[in-house]
Amino acid sequence: MENIIAKRKDKLVYRDGDRLIKLFDENYSKSDILNEAINQARVAETGLNIPRFREVTVIDGKSAIVMDFIEGDTLAALMQEHPARRGEYLDKFVDIQRDIHARKHLLLTKYNDKLKRKILNSNLDASTRYDLSMRLDGMPRHTHICHGDFIPSNVIITRDGTPFILDWSHASQGNATADVTKSYLLFRLSGAEEFAEEYLSRFLARAGGSEDYVREWIPLIAAAQISANTDPVRREQLLKWTFGEEV
Repeated sequence: MENIIAKRKDKLVYRDGDRLIKLFDENYSKSDILNEAINQARVAETGLNIPRFREVTVIDGKSAIVMDFIEGDTLAALMQEHPARRGEYLDKFVDIQRDIHARKHLLLTKYNDKLKRKILNSNLDASTRYDLSMRLDGMPRHTHICHGDFIPSNVIITRDGTPFILDWSHASQGNATADVTKSYLLFRLSGAEEFAEEYLSRFLARAGGSEDYVREWIPLIAAAQISANTDPVRREQLLKWTFGEEV
């Protein structure tokens, strides 16, 4: 495991020759591991450029997902190395996300159902959970593929300029605007507020749509993230967005 790419509290990602291996801790949910593998296999069927799924296996007593290793640089790294080209790279990022949204796979989990489950299982008070659940029920249900964690570090650009999209653990089918809102909030949570606003502006300019519609999704997306965030600062920010503050 000399070629470690990323370490998380519950997983290790490393390269083994032409393979990339995600090695999960023993306590990691087996159903979540299998769901991620299924997501990747299903998304590959739509023709999107993603690492080829190879297998789910066991290594040293731990479950692992094995896929092709893609040689290249992430969009995040390219933006950092070439700040003068950030706008160009951001437009590419937006176009890749629009291509994701143009695809469909009707066996993926429904995004609205996933959001509702997270909201109802959150530690928000019952009245707030009910209100948010009813608001979610009133939002349009679509069948676009939604990445669910679309940030520049999840896109690799190969030497010939081909983009490959990584990390499909949160993939679902649903409303593309909800997926855009999730990316926007992820940027805001990371402290990149200027980048978040530029991303949203460029996305709406290229894809059409209303900023007001994005803001309708913010309390719903934020509420669904509260239980998964243990960082007190992030939780406080998510709570403010849930209740319509500082948006």
